[in-house]
Amino acid sequence: MTDSSIPGFFEKSRKERLDIIQYNTNLTATDINTLLDEMGGVSFEKADKMVENAIGTFSLPLGVATNFKINGRDYIIPMAIEEPSVIAAASKGAKDARIRGGFSAQADTSYMTGQIQLLNTDMKTAPKIIQKHSDEIINLANSKSHTLPAMGKGAKSISSRILDTPSGDMVIVEIQIDVGDAMGANITNTMCETISPFLEKITGGRALLKILSNYSTDRMVRATATFDKDVVGSRVIDDMLLAFEFADYDVHRAVTHNKGIMNGIIAVANATGQDSRAIEAAANAYAAKSGTYRSLTRWSKDADGNLSGMLELPMSVGIVGGIAGVHPISATCIKMLGADSAQELACIMASAGLAQNYSALRALSTEGIQKGHMKLHARNVAAAAGATPHQIDHIVDVMVREGNISVGRARQLLGQI
Repeated sequence: MTDSSIPGFFEKSRKERLDIIQYNTNLTATDINTLLDEMGGVSFEKADKMVENAIGTFSLPLGVATNFKINGRDYIIPMAIEEPSVIAAASKGAKDARIRGGFSAQADTSYMTGQIQLLNTDMKTAPKIIQKHSDEIINLANSKSHTLPAMGKGAKSISSRILDTPSGDMVIVEIQIDVGDAMGANITNTMCETISPFLEKITGGRALLKILSNYSTDRMVRATATFDKDVVGSRVIDDMLLAFEFADYDVHRAVTHNKGIMNGIIAVANATGQDSRAIEAAANAYAAKSGTYRSLTRWSKDADGNLSGMLELPMSVGIVGGIAGVHPISATCIKMLGADSAQELACIMASAGLAQNYSALRALSTEGIQKGHMKLHARNVAAAAGATPHQIDHIVDVMVREGNISVGRARQLLGQI
């Protein structure tokens, strides 16, 4: 990678953009051809093996965010999303963060938690029995993976707790597994199912549910950035902090605020073949960890009056296995990033979320969110009306100036060209 700061990238043709990406990443000509596949990399035959009752495939626009510097390294970040302005906002946020060194990010070791629900057992003795046999349980779990234990990973610990419910007490057994560079859902579920008969045997109970928890609080990621007061403006910073407090103390605003953060994160998740529903669910649970749903980001001023932002959330992602193993576009996007570990990918995604939140707060605190958003929306409307690439800019300018963005108006303007 040389430099992700690419002036005028949005003005270039598709070929020029792909040439720049190939030059600035480790993608080969074959990889570029994969990105050129109009089917989105998945044939119907492959889709039919991925899901039940398949009838076709569904594509999302795939773009790249520029300007990102994370932990001193430049990234061109692939983002798959249908919503206008997201990629532009992330790129703008990264450009402003870059002035003071870009983003700093750290991710925890890739630990997943598996849960087994034990019923009809002695609540006083079962936890002690489980702890006594912990080594046997861990060894049994690790017998289901040939690769993780050999890498020094795999099942690491076992614990249990009593859960009081309206139907009575139950023992919840939790196994912690280092899944390495995988998201880890399949191996976690397999290990849970493997140890359940043994847990039934030693406790005399009945194992009901055996499944991972997507609330992966042992797999946290944190991203921070500083935005220069001379670039943002001291008055704008003050207003952005007030906007942040609105989101942090009002659940109705917090939901929309956090949705914007997830625009950046999920766009990268889509492009790289991650489980976006697991990421969303964990993030929303973490936002409510205090008992009240709040902002996932924290914003403040540093000693010099610059704007400081921080995003922290659970992040279960992987660069091996899963969809990335079968979807050519996802594999190519991971290769484009050059991420060497699941932790690095998590750092990239958290940085994208923080950049997105910065741009949203800044837009809301100044000109409003609609000015840029509606211009991009107008481009979609003009295209839907049949405008060619050479006609779109003129039609967009007129519709935005008039405040009349509709297919009907776009067609009228087309008839006048």
